[in-house]
Amino acid sequence: MERDTAAETALELLVHGVGGTTPAAMLDDPRTVRVSGDDTAAVYRRAADVDAEKRPDDYRGKPVPEAYVWCNLTSGNGSRALWLLLLPFMVVNLAHWMRPDAHRRTRTVRAYGLLVRLAGLSLTVLLVAAACEVALDLTAWQCAGTHACAEGRSWLGFLAVDAHGHGGWWSQPGRRLALASAVPTALTTLLWYLSHRTWSAYESQQPLPHQPDPDEAPTTALGRPGFWYGRRLVARLRAAHTAAGLLTVAAAVGTSAARFDRESGGPALLDVLGRLLDGALVVGAVIVIWVVCRRGRSEHKIDRTLDRTLVRRLPAAALTLLVLTFLYAGWSRPEWRSHGRLPGDATFGGIVLVQGALIVALALVAHAIHRRARDSRAALRGLGGPATAMLACALGGVMSGGVAQRVADWLDGPGTPGADSTFAGPPVLLSWQASVIPPLLVAVAVVCAILAVRTLRLKRIEAATLATDYPGEPEDAARTSRIAGTRARAALTDQAPMIIGVVSAVTLFLGAGALVGAWATHQVPGRAAQGAPDIVEGAAQTAQAMGSWLIGLGFILFVTWGRRAYRDASARRTIGILWDVGTFWPRAAHPFAPPCYAERAVPDLTWRMATWTRTTGGRLVLSGHSQGSVLAAAAAWQLPPTVRRRVALLTYGSPLERLYGRWFPAHFGPEALTALHRQVDCWRNLYRKTDPIGGPVRLPGEGGPQVDHPPLKDPLAYGRTEQHPLPAAILGHSDYQADPVFAEERARLLARLRPEVPAPRPDGEAAESAGSQGSSGRSAS
Repeated sequence: MERDTAAETALELLVHGVGGTTPAAMLDDPRTVRVSGDDTAAVYRRAADVDAEKRPDDYRGKPVPEAYVWCNLTSGNGSRALWLLLLPFMVVNLAHWMRPDAHRRTRTVRAYGLLVRLAGLSLTVLLVAAACEVALDLTAWQCAGTHACAEGRSWLGFLAVDAHGHGGWWSQPGRRLALASAVPTALTTLLWYLSHRTWSAYESQQPLPHQPDPDEAPTTALGRPGFWYGRRLVARLRAAHTAAGLLTVAAAVGTSAARFDRESGGPALLDVLGRLLDGALVVGAVIVIWVVCRRGRSEHKIDRTLDRTLVRRLPAAALTLLVLTFLYAGWSRPEWRSHGRLPGDATFGGIVLVQGALIVALALVAHAIHRRARDSRAALRGLGGPATAMLACALGGVMSGGVAQRVADWLDGPGTPGADSTFAGPPVLLSWQASVIPPLLVAVAVVCAILAVRTLRLKRIEAATLATDYPGEPEDAARTSRIAGTRARAALTDQAPMIIGVVSAVTLFLGAGALVGAWATHQVPGRAAQGAPDIVEGAAQTAQAMGSWLIGLGFILFVTWGRRAYRDASARRTIGILWDVGTFWPRAAHPFAPPCYAERAVPDLTWRMATWTRTTGGRLVLSGHSQGSVLAAAAAWQLPPTVRRRVALLTYGSPLERLYGRWFPAHFGPEALTALHRQVDCWRNLYRKTDPIGGPVRLPGEGGPQVDHPPLKDPLAYGRTEQHPLPAAILGHSDYQADPVFAEERARLLARLRPEVPAPRPDGEAAESAGSQGSSGRSAS
């Protein structure tokens, strides 16, 4: 009798989507109680439902609602605004997970991950090199070494030289460079600290121990025991990237002094020390690259091992080399004078060249993988990862170029950097990169115009077919136009691959042209075009001026947005939406990317579902909206097979196939989603044509109609009716529970769940039994 009563208990575990919400809004009750969790993420119930398991008769025919609130993982206090600085790192980390589907691990799959990790390493070097350009080259080398620039800046007085080239102890170029290097060193330290702190706060949760069912062929890595616990790889990459940043600073300081010692014919001891320093930098760079290439992710088990010697000694060794570089550069060289630029053109040119080669190689590898297992729905025919990696490199270039341009303009005052011999300005390559922004914007404008025409055409088609959704309603042209326009704009999401593909291809082509132009002419675009026809010279000068202005404007807007997010909670929540989408994936390519909230959320959900079903023997509907449906699917894959077969999945406004299936085919492709449908007890998906995010799951064969409900009506009523005397709202992506179909489908799922569940076990055995092997679970059922 107790067994039958327990089986009557049903739980609906609600998981919200992007942007977050409150427990009161999710449960439609102002009185809520936290039943498990902390201030970061927790499970809530209505106050009246806290002891629902003790009163099963009160809940016959309806589930006990329970809300999992995880929004504080991404949109919390003001310090999250600093995560905007990590945007290129987040984007390149996404590229790692966008590889095409492969039926088995091959050399090409491993090569794909290796190339993305190397691209991530190049972004770290680029960002630190940009900080070196600002602090060392523009400020300490050019401005402090030029009397005209430093004259009106009292804060540079102790570093500056007078009109005769004389100054105090700090005025020697090597000492100025050593002191200014504190800025990029502090930036590298900040990145290390953020990565280490966010790991401790977000990603150190232990996944639910489980063993995959040997009878089920693996279809996605998301079901592997160690997928959501990448501590070892993150620690290794953090050590390597920290060392790379410190070595970049050491190279910026030490190689300048070593070059002077070689060219000036100074003391032999300094010449030897400079050559030893250069050799040590090369050895350090080789070790860093080896560490990045040596190991990828370990997902088949929960890997709690840490490479402590490597993690501790590699950054310490790089820091020691940096300190030795400071001592070497600070050696007295009275005859040394700073003029022109530091060798930034070669540095930035080399980084851009390496990034371009990595992107091309990544595209070739991705094409080879996609060719073996073609997926017609995969974004850009399997090239979504290389295109995204290209965007990450472009973002890094815009950020570095924007900072350098703005600082150069500020230091040079009313002058134009590079227009005279007193202040050379930033490297020529950055001017060429700025000049390609106007043609890139022209290409984007053309794409937007094409999409606008397509949207208008689709709007007319939707308006013509709208009457079939609302038969017998009197026609209202304004109402029809509004509904059809909403549907047409929602369909723009499916055009995202074309936009990103065009932007990435044009960026790669123009970036290559900028690199060739900078190396071939050693002049800014406007000067390089002197002597050409007037129209060519005018176009070059216009592109250079507009690009410099636009890249500076972009940097200012970027800083302004970050400052507003620091002060304004609503703006911070908007940024949180960006991180909701971008930081679902673990840090596999870049350790300085924003933290992965799913490494906290997925274990939370799996532990809650496994322990509740095992201790109560009840039925469970996992109800996920938008990004919550992605968390729900990931959690279902992590459940022990015997528990997963007793869970019903209800998704609505879900991007599982529309976004994740297309952009991440190796993990959410047709085979993976078909296997999820087969492994859970039952699954139903709701969507609307007006929803720009959610869509059908599109399972092949009979699975499609079984999972996807026909599109819900939106709005619920075309005109005024007795049930809707006021015009019904167009809900789009929100408030799926307002549709009566939602309650009907949830009731069907509960009715379809098998009532045969195992009897409750003692509390001490609940968690252990949740991770038991499939054989013991099947015998219990």
